[in-house]
Amino acid sequence: MIERLEKIYAIWLREFKVFLREKSRLVASTFTPILWLFVIGSGIGSAASVSPAPGVDYQQFIFPGIVSMSIIFTSVFYGSYIIWDRKFDFLKSVMVAPVSRGTVFVGKTLGGMTNSLVQAMILLAIGATLGIPFTAVSVLQAVSVILLLSFGLTSLGLALGSYMYSLEGFQMIVSFVVFPLFFLSGALFPLDNLPSWLYALTAADPATYGVNAMRSSLLGIGSANPALDFAILAAYTGALGLFGIYSFKRMKAV
Repeated sequence: MIERLEKIYAIWLREFKVFLREKSRLVASTFTPILWLFVIGSGIGSAASVSPAPGVDYQQFIFPGIVSMSIIFTSVFYGSYIIWDRKFDFLKSVMVAPVSRGTVFVGKTLGGMTNSLVQAMILLAIGATLGIPFTAVSVLQAVSVILLLSFGLTSLGLALGSYMYSLEGFQMIVSFVVFPLFFLSGALFPLDNLPSWLYALTAADPATYGVNAMRSSLLGIGSANPALDFAILAAYTGALGLFGIYSFKRMKAV
């Protein structure tokens, strides 16, 4: 068990060091959510005549959704690193090492999850300037949501990447995944009074439960049952993790 944890740590450390060396990647991936938060939040907020919730303006309302947006895009697109590893033969060297593919998958997923967590924490710090009423409990709950959502979506990204050999093809396929995940999550609008067909789509989106749980934790609004959101999100995370391990076991290094 200890030996397996050491192998997971080694893979995680490699992924994290790659992330630290690519400072431009951190800046670029953080800039887009900030742009949405201040430009879209302020623009639509100034045009909206009704507050989405009592005592909460539109910019504050979408804040949990923008944090989730950062997680969705960073986590799913992280699967592209599988393709890069395959091109530079790093993946081949890992696959022939005396370590199970499940261990490799967990180490890489934790690396992607750490990347998403760093970016989400930057956004949480920015949230303090928007008047988000942070408490120790709400931050702990939000971080729990971030970890669950990022682990599940990083698993999905790595699973998709394991089936792809072209970076261009991966980016096109993933675009059909990340945008529905984001727009159907309720990040930008309340889920009350939606048409039945649209409500059914939002209910099938795992990011919906992450946004609801985070909105409940940070703003005290959203789902009437945050514990249920946590439970459903945890179930999605477990299912996506198993799917990722299955995909890794079937993956070819070349």
